[in-house]
Amino acid sequence: MGLRRARVFRDYRTQYTRPIHFAQGDIVALGEHDTQWPAFAWTTTADGNAGWAPHAWLRPLGDGRAEALRDYSAQELDADAGEVLTLHAELGGWWWAEDADGHCGWVPGEHLHPL
Repeated sequence: MGLRRARVFRDYRTQYTRPIHFAQGDIVALGEHDTQWPAFAWTTTADGNAGWAPHAWLRPLGDGRAEALRDYSAQELDADAGEVLTLHAELGGWWWAEDADGHCGWVPGEHLHPL
C-alpha cells in the first residue's frame, strides 16, 4: 500500500508558538473539551504549557488530572495552497502530515483534498 497524499487547498498557519507535548506516563491537568474539535481537551503540562490534546490518549484520574497513555506533540505544520503533503495518521479531523522538505506537524483535514 502506498503513502496517502493530499493537496492543500487553503493555506494553514500554525496557531500556537509553543505547542504542548508530553510523554507516556506524564501527569497533566485536564480541562474542557473543544467544541469545534471534540476529540481534543484543553490540557496543561507540569511546566505550565497548555494546549489541545487528544482526550482518548489521556486516562482521567478523577481529580482534574490525567495520565498520558502515549507520547504526543501538538506541533502544527504551516501549509500553502497547492502544496502536496504526505499523510501519516489522522486524529479527530487533523492529519499528521509531512511536507516536501521533511517538516512534520498537524494540519486540519478541512484544508486538504486527498489525491
